[in-house]
Amino acid sequence: MQTLTPHVYWAQRHGDIYLRVELSDAKNLDISLQENTLHFKAQGRGANGDNDYGFCLDFLEPVQPKIAQVSHKSTQRQVNIKILKKEEHWWSRLTLQEKKPLFLAPDFDRWQDESDAEKELQAKEEQRINKISVESRVRRDPYLGLKKGYLFMYNLVQFLGFSWIFVNMTVRLFILGQDSFYDTFHTTADMMYFCQMMAVIEVINPLLGLVKTGFFPAMLQVTGRNVILFVIFGSLEQMQNKSVVFFVFYLWSTIEIFRYPFYMLACIDTEWKLLTWLRYTIWIPLYPMGVIAEAVAVIQSMPVFDETRVYSLPLPKALGQSLSFSYTLHVYLLIMFLGLFVNFRHLYKQRKRRFRSRKRKAN
Repeated sequence: MQTLTPHVYWAQRHGDIYLRVELSDAKNLDISLQENTLHFKAQGRGANGDNDYGFCLDFLEPVQPKIAQVSHKSTQRQVNIKILKKEEHWWSRLTLQEKKPLFLAPDFDRWQDESDAEKELQAKEEQRINKISVESRVRRDPYLGLKKGYLFMYNLVQFLGFSWIFVNMTVRLFILGQDSFYDTFHTTADMMYFCQMMAVIEVINPLLGLVKTGFFPAMLQVTGRNVILFVIFGSLEQMQNKSVVFFVFYLWSTIEIFRYPFYMLACIDTEWKLLTWLRYTIWIPLYPMGVIAEAVAVIQSMPVFDETRVYSLPLPKALGQSLSFSYTLHVYLLIMFLGLFVNFRHLYKQRKRRFRSRKRKAN
């Protein structure tokens, strides 16, 4: 089949070249730029019916080696090509040869002379200046740097604390093996107390408007962990030597050594893609596992509370001596799993928003 030449219409701006190839139902497009020469081949319906069409253009001056944009739809009667000039200025003509090719004509729908283009550039520059002027008038938070510094230091302290717990437990696990399970509380409890007392700040920060995180999910997580640490482990010596302490502490610290560095980098407007992926992915298996470990600790503590009567509620003699705290823990177990659902849903939405945002930026 003979290759025919389609009708081609062109227009320019200071930085761009626009070509409109009159070819409908275009397929098998082959467009390339080599040494400032455009080669075009395609199959479609042109002035001479269905056929193979092609042409070659040698530009007057250098252009960018990559085509900026090609758009075509079967419902349209043309293929649109946008090419970027290497230097932004007005060309006296399109082609290197002075005589215009017969198939080439001005695109009057897009056509502008140099004075019109100058006015367009001027208008865009004025818009840019006006935008900068408006942005400069917007009142900036004078304490933004102080707030970011405070959040950075808080996340750094928490990261160092949980890292110490994680490394300590890991080293002891390798050295002592299963025996390290039973003295986890005595070797790491002080640091865990410190980190979890500091974590109360995460409930206060949303109330002060320092972070965008919701107050309710933060309160659920911090309160739940502090009940396990201070009430279940801290007040019952019988629970402090159990292996469940190891699993609870290890799961908590594993999640936090990825979460806090992510927030630290966010304070200085920096992102590591691997860390972002870990922060929004690793909690998917670890968070439910942590809640299950906490539930095991609660269930194991119930007989101890019944026996020791710690935190029991005194009752009138007619009703009995006291109401065991274990009844409260039954209700707490229900609340714990409701909290798991709420927090999991909240974190999953955060993950979807984060990766959707990254995908939009990449495109």
